[in-house]
Amino acid sequence: MEVKSRHHLRSDEIRDLRETIEARTGVDLAGDAFEKVELSGTRFDVVLVDGSPAVMFVDGEPSLTVMGANDHPPTEHVVTVDSGAVSFVSGGADVMRPGIVEADPDIAEGDLVAIKEETHGKVLAVGRALVPGSEMLGDSGKVVESVHHVGDDLFELSI
Repeated sequence: MEVKSRHHLRSDEIRDLRETIEARTGVDLAGDAFEKVELSGTRFDVVLVDGSPAVMFVDGEPSLTVMGANDHPPTEHVVTVDSGAVSFVSGGADVMRPGIVEADPDIAEGDLVAIKEETHGKVLAVGRALVPGSEMLGDSGKVVESVHHVGDDLFELSI
């Protein structure tokens, strides 16, 4: 990934971003400096909050990054997986029903969600819900498509 451009966000852009992130995740994303970094060769753009890549835009839609979600733990749109799913999800695998122990019932199909592990509550990945949260628990089937995970290029991004 290469940086195509970077610029500080205007105060109205910061306000809109903070309101959107809070509405989707329950996180009040406070910070002194918000800088948007447009990347080439990827579908992501990133917003650095006080120098840390806290927010990503996935196909134009803002979401916390894995690092951002671990720095500012979301309370909404969260899917929790058991210890057996950790290595798969951390490696970028999609999330399957048998690995899920809890899912926010307010998740709608198509929403971006944080995927955390149940033991320590650490976010392992961000994905797109393929079914509503109320239908995520069960015995079989893929329910969340992985978008960004621990160890991927975005996670390793250093700017």
